[in-house]
Amino acid sequence: MASEAFEDIVDTFEFLEDWEDRYRHVIDLGKAMDPLEEAFRVPATKVDGCASQVWLLPEIEGTGPNATFRFRGESDAMIVRGLIAVLVALYSEQSVSDVLKIDAPAELARLGLNDHLSAQRSNGLRAMIERINLLASQAAAA
Repeated sequence: MASEAFEDIVDTFEFLEDWEDRYRHVIDLGKAMDPLEEAFRVPATKVDGCASQVWLLPEIEGTGPNATFRFRGESDAMIVRGLIAVLVALYSEQSVSDVLKIDAPAELARLGLNDHLSAQRSNGLRAMIERINLLASQAAAA
């Protein structure tokens, strides 16, 4: 169920055998994202449970379970910004009902991230996934 954008990341990870290169790629994905405007870096968009500062801004088009899910994000840490880019690739352009069906831990395991992130980063990633699921649940019920 992963998007084409996420599958591209999986393919790139398979090509890059060295974890330093993979980290660099994740950081590059984050650098390629447009920055989140300061006006959206507010408590309502802030993700709790992350060691770094993280904001996720939902941009949902339509209503109900078939609404299209998109979000933008920002972090003060480059690797976390890259992880946000990976999550954008995984979730964006899906219906909110499909977002809720995505097994993010299984999809991210395909990248091997579970074995190469610190405990703090793993907790932060889990917090971002929980926030995304909450946003999708709220949108599906609207």
